[in-house]
Amino acid sequence: MLTATKTLSGLMGLCVGDALGVPVEFTSRADLAQSPVTKMLGYGTWNQPPGTWSDDSSLTFCLAESLCRGYSINAIADSFCRWYKTAYWTPRGEIFGIGESTHAVIMRLKQGVPPLEAGGTSEMSNGNGSLMRILPMAYSHRSLALQELITRVHQVSSITHAHLRSQMACGIYISIAVELLKGANPQTAYLKGLENIQRVYAADEYLPEQPYFQRIFRGEIAKLPIAEINSGGYVIDTLEASLWCLLNSSTYAEAVLKAVNLGRHTDTTAAVTGGLAGIYYGVEGIPQQWFKQIARKQDIINLATRFAAAIDHQI
Repeated sequence: MLTATKTLSGLMGLCVGDALGVPVEFTSRADLAQSPVTKMLGYGTWNQPPGTWSDDSSLTFCLAESLCRGYSINAIADSFCRWYKTAYWTPRGEIFGIGESTHAVIMRLKQGVPPLEAGGTSEMSNGNGSLMRILPMAYSHRSLALQELITRVHQVSSITHAHLRSQMACGIYISIAVELLKGANPQTAYLKGLENIQRVYAADEYLPEQPYFQRIFRGEIAKLPIAEINSGGYVIDTLEASLWCLLNSSTYAEAVLKAVNLGRHTDTTAAVTGGLAGIYYGVEGIPQQWFKQIARKQDIINLATRFAAAIDHQI
């Protein structure tokens, strides 16, 4: 049985990381080294109160909410459009900081372009906008074989980011998240997740993209010096940075603060890190002071409860 605590661990882990990063988004690593984030701040880049999360969490919650009614790519795309049009699943009734790729896709969806044809397919369409929201897909692992789960992960990525590189980044992340959900520690989950996903990505269609994931596939991402970890908006940078932060930390707080203090795309790096760290360390591992400050906290708890019940019903 999947408990609401388990779903809340991932959803709130992601959201708290996101909210920690929002006030300092785009701040350089050098500036954060001089004045590192150590607690939940407010205002800053987007002039939002403490505990405010970004589109990273909004679209994650849209996906989880949609999955409560079963898997439908059209319903997921519709929920993204509803977020944009009515500020659905926003922390305070307004949208801020929407990525260019996601905005362009929602415009295409509103014009009637089918969801699986809406996402960008060019090499320049490999921002982190699908990776940041993909975590809820991991919870379907008990009812789906890995191949089928990854096919769905690719489809959900493709709504906004359809290039194979973005799809594969989401697939690697979900494969590792699944192992954490099964109870593995971060290092074991990383290696086992890679082992499992590499069987899927051994197919010919994925071979041209494999070199881009070489640093991850080597199984030694944690050993890289911080100077070699990038924290911009490129999907591989975000995936590498999140794994590096998770594997070089021993608490939830340490993992997400490391992610924020890498600088630049602080909210997304910390959200992607926080989803994995939340699953491993649990809700009880998230500092209570941060948890209490999160906007719409009870709504997120209620969503986690509905999501857990829906996933159990689908098994």
